[in-house]
Amino acid sequence: MAAMVVVIAAVTMAVLGSGDGSGGPVTGGLADAQPDRLSDPLPRERPVAPADVVRVRLPLAPRGYRMAEVDDVLDRLAAELAERDARIADLETALAGARTLALRAEPPEGEPERNPEWNPERTEEPEAG
Repeated sequence: MAAMVVVIAAVTMAVLGSGDGSGGPVTGGLADAQPDRLSDPLPRERPVAPADVVRVRLPLAPRGYRMAEVDDVLDRLAAELAERDARIADLETALAGARTLALRAEPPEGEPERNPEWNPERTEEPEAG
């Protein structure tokens, strides 16, 4: 009986001591665990686009937010970003058109160099004084 206990103990020690259960020497151990935190998938080198928000996948956790509510908020954020980007594009197009018209327009009455109000290349507002 004592011999049997010694044999079982020796086998147990050999298996547990190997690390991988094969009985051989430890070679590398366990694989690294996958990170359970979100690595920031949003771009840092450019503004966030609606497609970036759509691609975000947040990790699951035992305690957290309701997934449907998070999805609704992200959908709304993506839609508002798309609307904002479209509005900015419209305004930039309108501004480019206005600048083109200003460059083609005749200068106001009087000589252009004596009339500081007319400068088609000026982008800042005249100072109030």
